Amino acid sequence: MSEAPHRDDAGAKLGMWLFLFTELLLFGGLFVLYAVYVTRHPESFASASNELDLVFGTINTLILITSSLAVAASVTALRKGSPGTAQVLLGAAIAAAMVFMINKYFEWSEKIEHGLYAGSSLLKDRADGWGVYFGLYYFTTGLHGLHVIIGAAILAWVFIQVRSGRINREHYISLENAGLYWHLVDLIWIFVFPLYYLIL
Repeated sequence: MSEAPHRDDAGAKLGMWLFLFTELLLFGGLFVLYAVYVTRHPESFASASNELDLVFGTINTLILITSSLAVAASVTALRKGSPGTAQVLLGAAIAAAMVFMINKYFEWSEKIEHGLYAGSSLLKDRADGWGVYFGLYYFTTGLHGLHVIIGAAILAWVFIQVRSGRINREHYISLENAGLYWHLVDLIWIFVFPLYYLIL
């Protein structure tokens, strides 16, 4: 009779936290860069921020917060022995990620159509801070969008594992780690939203 494979849940959790720390360093660097330039071009950043759609930003914020709650609830459901409920909640979180990216696509498309992107002829006629603002905006939100896609793919993999029974109430560390990653994606957006959309 073969022995059960060794599992190190504590090590897996520690590894995830270390990985998340490197992600925080990445976005933290972007936030520091933002802080440097907003102090140099406060008026341009405030004016450029008015070109963003606050409705899109607010809706996407609510979408990510709701999806993060769904993922947290899925962990609780699985630990209580309700894999079906966990799957429904994970499915809702994945759907929310898709809606987030669709909204971001339309938001970006509208801005690009109006010539609001780094290096455009429109921005060349405006103060230097406008180009810097939109350069940082597209890079930061684009990088965050990539993390949303990766996070949704991880949640989809976890969904399949829960459905097959490989992830269950006794072995749920993969779901917890996926949840931690998704909470990071949510947390980063909580910083991005006010920095870019709510400049006064």
